[in-house]
Amino acid sequence: MIRLPLAVAFVVATSPAAWAVDANGAMQAYYDASIAGWATDPVLLDAIAHQNQTTAGYDAATIEAMDQAWRAEVGAPDSPTIDPVVQHPASEFLRARVAESGGTITEIFVMDAVGLNVASSGMTSDYWQGDEEKFSETYGAGAGAMHFSEIEFDESSQSYQAQISFTLTDPATGDPIGAMTVGVNAESLM
Repeated sequence: MIRLPLAVAFVVATSPAAWAVDANGAMQAYYDASIAGWATDPVLLDAIAHQNQTTAGYDAATIEAMDQAWRAEVGAPDSPTIDPVVQHPASEFLRARVAESGGTITEIFVMDAVGLNVASSGMTSDYWQGDEEKFSETYGAGAGAMHFSEIEFDESSQSYQAQISFTLTDPATGDPIGAMTVGVNAESLM
């Protein structure tokens, strides 16, 4: 048996790689205990299915134009692109989950099959998530896929958070229909 000096053991145990493993385990445990049960709620899945019917035919130029409109509306008094998302009944469902978390969850948003926001607990900095790992490594990877982010400062929530992202599926077919991202306060993972 090899014994490491206490100082060396501390450095190894607190290294970013070791902490990432611990954070991933904490995020998986939080998902299992607190998110999985409501992530299949019909209000969310129906909202995604409805939006997928509209956005299935969108080309890259349409998506880019919508994303640019969203970005321009952030903080503006008139927000015709943002309002239908943040005022959607599914968004109210998400805000209730944030409130119930007692500060553990900082934000939640749901994306359709092209990566556009369907519902959001609050304002996101952009509309299209399709070019980000939270979408490409979940919806893009199929049913059951999950992605745990690094801990970062999030402009939308103004907090240090990690994001738990996962594919959402049609309960009847098991086919992927969208994805969800749940921002978790980094302090709650420690």
